[in-house]
Amino acid sequence: MTAPDLTFVLGGARSGKSRHAEQLAQARASQLALPVTYIATARDAGDAEFAARIAHHRARRPAQWGLVEADLDLAGVIAGTADGRACVLVDCLTLWLANVLCPADGKPNDDGAARMDALEAALAQAKGPIIVVSNEIGLGVVPMGAITRRYVDELGRLNQRVAALAREVTLMVAGLPMAIKSGRTGDPTGGRAA
Repeated sequence: MTAPDLTFVLGGARSGKSRHAEQLAQARASQLALPVTYIATARDAGDAEFAARIAHHRARRPAQWGLVEADLDLAGVIAGTADGRACVLVDCLTLWLANVLCPADGKPNDDGAARMDALEAALAQAKGPIIVVSNEIGLGVVPMGAITRRYVDELGRLNQRVAALAREVTLMVAGLPMAIKSGRTGDPTGGRAA
C-alpha cells in the first residue's frame, strides 16, 4: 500500500495553522487541477464568540470550495470525500476530538478509541491530497482536572498517529511554518510562510 498524500499542520491557538493549511490546499489543488473540499469539524457551541470564529473561517474560504460538515463520523466523511477527485482539507482534529470525548448531549462516549482507529484507517486509505489541521496543546503545564488531562493526552496520541502517516508535517509558530517532516518534492508554496 502506498503512503497517503497527507500533509499535517499543527500549531497553537492563533498560530496561523488554518490559514497556512488553506494556502497549501489552494496551491496543491491548483497544481493538480482539482477542486478543494473543506471538511469542517466545529459544532455550534451556542455562544456568540465561537459563532464569530466560525464565521471568520467561512469568510476567508474561497466561495467555490466544497464544504462538508463532520461531527462524530469524521472517518466516514473522509472515506466519502478523499477519493482523488478533490484536494481535501480537514479543519480540525482538535474540535473533532472534543466532539467525540465531550458530546453535545453530555452523555459519556466510550467509542473514542474506535473512532480514532477508524480515522487513522480512513487517512491511510485516502486517495489524492489531504491536509489535516490540529492543535499542539501539550506544550504547557499538565492541566488540573482528569477530563482535561485525558483530552490533552488523547489529542497528543492522535496527533502522533496522524504525523506518522503524513508525508509532510508542519508546526506553525507565530505565523511561521516550521518543517518537522518533509517527504514531498516540489512544494507548491515554494516553502513560503503563510
